[in-house]
Amino acid sequence: MHHLSRRETTFRVPNQSLQPLSEKEILALAISLEEEDGKIYGEFADRIKEKFPATASALESMLQEESSHRRQLIDLFRQRFGEKIPLIRRQDVKGFIHRPPIWLNPTLSPQRIRNQVQTMESETRRFYEHALERTTDAGTRKLLGDLAETEREHEQFAVEEMKPGAKAGALEAEDEGLMDGSVSTLAPVFAAAFATRNSWDAFLVGIAASVGAGISMGFAEALSDDGALSGRGQPLLRGTVCGLMTTLGGIGHTLPFLIPSFLLATLIAVVVVAIELGVIAWIRNHFMDTPLLAAIFQVVLGGVLVFLAGILIGSA
Repeated sequence: MHHLSRRETTFRVPNQSLQPLSEKEILALAISLEEEDGKIYGEFADRIKEKFPATASALESMLQEESSHRRQLIDLFRQRFGEKIPLIRRQDVKGFIHRPPIWLNPTLSPQRIRNQVQTMESETRRFYEHALERTTDAGTRKLLGDLAETEREHEQFAVEEMKPGAKAGALEAEDEGLMDGSVSTLAPVFAAAFATRNSWDAFLVGIAASVGAGISMGFAEALSDDGALSGRGQPLLRGTVCGLMTTLGGIGHTLPFLIPSFLLATLIAVVVVAIELGVIAWIRNHFMDTPLLAAIFQVVLGGVLVFLAGILIGSA
């Protein structure tokens, strides 16, 4: 049997040279997925049952189904492999999306919950479909196939209202790139500007910082997962989009330093920074369901602090 490494377990997908999980490990992971998803749905239902009872009722029904799936998987595991179930979790397997615990957010809307449910069910369905390719036991294949179809049905829980969510998914990588590019390049650009009082020097530093940040973010995104289980698309395309948006986020407030007049260039750059941070906060609030005050705090306040740090360092 393939032994788990201490750092991560990889799951083989078609045309990839990754070490496959054994059938025992696949069943153990499936048990873990159903248990984790059920707990999340229960937490969601408890949090919104007073304000949104219809959505909470649907979530409670899904919790019961997840519990039923878990029992079926455990019974099958016992029949084939005995009582000791290996501890394999979602985060141990390459390809699953790392998601922050949004159920800890003090404000939860039904739309955000539907987005999360659709993503979780879609990812789990893909796992079951790929797991079918790794199993030979007839009983295991039947159960995994049935579960894949059930997860597909669960996706319909939110699919009619997922158009805003789909847009949010498409914007997520771009928003992260814009945020990283806009904020991470503020300090070096304005530090160079106030240290040299020369527009061209500030421009060169800004371009270098923007391109460097874009390359770094592009590689990080492309290597984060292969997209087979997460459904996030081709890694090369994701990395390219994220890298370009990161570069764009830094170039916006760098271009004004093409103006020879240092004071005028700096003034325009400050205005551009304010617009960039405001737009990013609006995107997070409008498309990613982040509360407005939280979006302002995360983006605007963080950007202003980095901006001031660059000015202070450059003026020292």
